[in-house]
Amino acid sequence: MALTGVLRAGFVQIRVLEMDEALPHYVDRIGLDLVEKADDGRIYLSGYDEFDRHSIVLREADAPGVDFIAFKVAGDADLDAFEKRISDFGLAVDQVAAGEQPGVGRRISVSLPSGHRIDLYAEMARSDNGPIVQNPDIWRNEPRGMRVLGFDHCLFYGPNVAEVSRFFTEALDFSLVEKVQTPDGPIAVWLSSSTKSHEIAFVEHPEPGKFHHVSFALESWNDVGHAADIISRYDISRDVGPTRHGITRGQTVYFFDPSGNRNEVFSGGYTYFPDHPTRVWTPDQLGKGIFYYEKELNDRFLGVVT
Repeated sequence: MALTGVLRAGFVQIRVLEMDEALPHYVDRIGLDLVEKADDGRIYLSGYDEFDRHSIVLREADAPGVDFIAFKVAGDADLDAFEKRISDFGLAVDQVAAGEQPGVGRRISVSLPSGHRIDLYAEMARSDNGPIVQNPDIWRNEPRGMRVLGFDHCLFYGPNVAEVSRFFTEALDFSLVEKVQTPDGPIAVWLSSSTKSHEIAFVEHPEPGKFHHVSFALESWNDVGHAADIISRYDISRDVGPTRHGITRGQTVYFFDPSGNRNEVFSGGYTYFPDHPTRVWTPDQLGKGIFYYEKELNDRFLGVVT
């Protein structure tokens, strides 16, 4: 399939309370690479299997959570086309100048009806330490910690999920891959711009702009077990897992960073194509949809957000 328009989830900017605690967690335990400590205090990180210079940005703040998620588009002309489509949809578009983050070109930014912000961009510098392309070994430097490949997706909590889903599908050409449907409309949606099972997801929640988790890709189910060993060895606060999702079929373990932001490591998941129908779950089967083995949800997973 020739990908055009929005290519993938590119990077996310996360708020942390104490950078001195957050950095060892994301670098030594999760296994991201430190790209840059910027003069403004932000930290830029990447996975060893990512070609672009960074995918995770940490910003020290008074409260944890997420500032925004940014999606990479195929070319600069797409930014102009999407700006018009977003405006026609009825949402305001803001401009972010090139260089606001090192190595990143101009961006357009929009605030969603859920209270979250997303950005679109076309240009990012290549990683100085990315995957080898000439007679490539499987990695340039030996992975450490949980051995994550890179940034995978985010789940957000907020209101107006049906309208957010309509925005992504009508204005940005995402596919609605899975949803939890009630007689009054969807209460959770999983959306993709590619062949992945999802790049972003939303759950209906009364408070706007809430952050449920950031997810990092792993190579295999064995690596999910290894990540759980790291969590136990270093007394990282675990939420759920190792287990498997019914929705997306991904294998997973959830845990928390030192600021209380939920992290996930994720492997597997089915391959999606745009001609596939949307998979639909009913609320009475949501426990099995989220945790396929346990078939029930816990209060912390449902209620703890930043």
